[in-house]
Amino acid sequence: MSTRQRWSGGIADPATEVDLRGQRADEAEMALCRALDGAAVADLRELRVIHGLGTGALRKRVSEVLARDARVEDFRAGRPGEGGHGVTVVRIR
Repeated sequence: MSTRQRWSGGIADPATEVDLRGQRADEAEMALCRALDGAAVADLRELRVIHGLGTGALRKRVSEVLARDARVEDFRAGRPGEGGHGVTVVRIR
């Protein structure tokens, strides 16, 4: 069994990672909010958000959402071993 869980969209299955690649910004925002809901309910301390590199539109929207969400303690770009700039690592309050 893998220790890495992927978000399946249900609050009952909290994940440590959400993959937003290929989604439009508004779809990605909704998926990110659902992932944050699940992480908060499960009392997770960290969430990995995969947005990819592309044009940077998803990364920008992710940053905007995280900056205004009270559940988020802080966030940063992934380190090279975590996915680099294609990933944002979120610390949950």
